[in-house]
Amino acid sequence: MNDPSALDQCILVIPNYNEKMNLEPHHVEIIGYCAAFLTTAAFLPQAIQSWRTRDLSGISLGMYSLFTLGVGLWLIYGLIIEKWPMILANALTFALALSILILKLRHTATQQKQQNNPSQKGKS
Repeated sequence: MNDPSALDQCILVIPNYNEKMNLEPHHVEIIGYCAAFLTTAAFLPQAIQSWRTRDLSGISLGMYSLFTLGVGLWLIYGLIIEKWPMILANALTFALALSILILKLRHTATQQKQQNNPSQKGKS
């Protein structure tokens, strides 16, 4: 059967940018390292603010759980395909996201204890 599948047809319309741009492999790596640096650096202010203030009330536990899991999977993917920009950026972002997720879990547990035991409200 020679009929291309719907996926094959979609892939045919996606241009091969490297073929058109004629980039050298080291240029592609530089783009990857720049992207990795910028996305990880963009995450730092939130991490630093969360550590300093311990105010995690504006952070969704569900969203942060999914985000941390997603970054962990990107890290695994990077390890499998052996792409260092992806590995380095996601390893650092995973460590930062996991630390904030742990702070959020502790914060949520403390809030629940305080709600269940009103005499503990001023104590942490």
